[in-house]
Amino acid sequence: MDKHPNEVMWRLAGIFTLVACGLPGSLQADDKESAMLTLQLRSRQETAPQTGRFHAVVKSAQWDPGQVAVIVCDMWDLHHCLNATRRGAEMAPRMNALLNHMRSRGATIIHAPSSCMERYRDHPARKRAQTIPRATNIPKDIGQWCYKIPAEENGKYPIDQSDGGEDDDLEEHQRWAAKLKAMGRNPGAPWKAQTDLLEIRNDDYVSDNGEEIWSVLEMKGIARVMLVGVHTNMCVLGRPFGLRQMARNGKQVVLVRDMTDTMYNPARAPYVSHFTGTDLIVEHIEKWVCPTITSDQILGGQPFQFKKDTRPHLVVVTAEREYETNRTLPKFCLEQLGKDFRVSHIFANADERNDLPGIEVLQDADVLLLSVRRRVLPPNQMALIRNFIEGGKPVVGIRTASHPFSLNGKEPPAGYLAWESFDHDILGGNYTGHHGAGVAVSVQVSASGSGHPLLAGVQTDQLQGYGSLYKAGPLVTSATPLLIGAVPGKDPEPLAWTNTSKYGGRVFYTALGHPNDFSQPAFNQLLKNGIYWAATMVSAD
Repeated sequence: MDKHPNEVMWRLAGIFTLVACGLPGSLQADDKESAMLTLQLRSRQETAPQTGRFHAVVKSAQWDPGQVAVIVCDMWDLHHCLNATRRGAEMAPRMNALLNHMRSRGATIIHAPSSCMERYRDHPARKRAQTIPRATNIPKDIGQWCYKIPAEENGKYPIDQSDGGEDDDLEEHQRWAAKLKAMGRNPGAPWKAQTDLLEIRNDDYVSDNGEEIWSVLEMKGIARVMLVGVHTNMCVLGRPFGLRQMARNGKQVVLVRDMTDTMYNPARAPYVSHFTGTDLIVEHIEKWVCPTITSDQILGGQPFQFKKDTRPHLVVVTAEREYETNRTLPKFCLEQLGKDFRVSHIFANADERNDLPGIEVLQDADVLLLSVRRRVLPPNQMALIRNFIEGGKPVVGIRTASHPFSLNGKEPPAGYLAWESFDHDILGGNYTGHHGAGVAVSVQVSASGSGHPLLAGVQTDQLQGYGSLYKAGPLVTSATPLLIGAVPGKDPEPLAWTNTSKYGGRVFYTALGHPNDFSQPAFNQLLKNGIYWAATMVSAD
């Protein structure tokens, strides 16, 4: 392809600079390495075919920033949704820092505020985009919206955005619409420019045209693209320059997942918080469209987080084959916790029972929920679990979590670690087996459980255990029994209790957790209460 005249001059200028400095025409190996971006690309990989469960897989990658384009999608000055306007303004300073950093390292910056090109008619960055010769390999339909790519047929779209996704308070939204009208703006589409909080430099590009943007990428030989901006579930995915078009036409594209937002109304399915809605869309993208990164991988510090996103991070570790909690717990968490918690699910490796891919996310967790049975782990994975618990953080366990890292006294295979004292030291129990299955477990509130806030709203008279009764007593002295289970002809056993672990952390455990237990509203309320209690939170329900 013929090079654009300006592009030829830029490359010649770079060569002349190297020669003038007495350097060879290529960087030394150490210089090349220091100039590269080290990114952690996160995607989702199905645990096994047709399971519908996914591991979060992180792969390290080295990208030359000089061969990267950052596309800023629809960061408009105003939006018809007031909350969307607020979130965009809150996110913009961090985004501007990201653009400045990438620009300083040689990246190409493309501003794409759709439907706002008139504002930039005379801007040098707009003229640069317009004068780029059209590429000879423009993909079919690159100028059109893309609503789905074939890979997405394998999954289910996670949120209902059919109402447009506005999450404003109704009265406040009406006042906002009136204000927009008074400003001479269309309340339904008030944007006229990109937000002034993002700097547009003369040597950037401004375009909302898929063919123009593709041509810029091709002229500069750019195969790697980062998308930032809004809204993830609409424009960022679907625009002619969006994730779907970049991915399906062969670009190595990533979403900067903390530099985006969704249009999602929590009053629509799956009835979770706005921020959980964003998480679900990010997971959908990681499964079917492209990997994601976070801005701290480029800028350092911590990933950006909206001020109103105060959700604690719950990590759910599921590794047992008896009670189907790899099916029941994701459903429970979405329905019961999606309004107040950020949830990450870790599933056992389907091919290696003593492996928990993605357990590294525990380093960022606030609460740990365990449903694990007799697994031993590599030292690095066991260290992550121990560091979390020994740091005094809260733990919730169900059913087989009373013997999660125990081989019942047997020596673990070489290279793996057990934790035989977990039940005693952490949960405060004394698991020694179970009574026979097939007999319903009756449930009674213990003397110490009567009036306990953890049992608030739990209709214990409508609760029974469908799994065999665990032999869990006697409990340690620091534990407080809440529920007692019984089967005919056997001594009663503690069925649910709280404890303070050996390391000072809050603990809630219940020996319930059979698949049929989850069909009982009383059990779901019990487990929900236990998680909120462990996190020292009060449910809004």
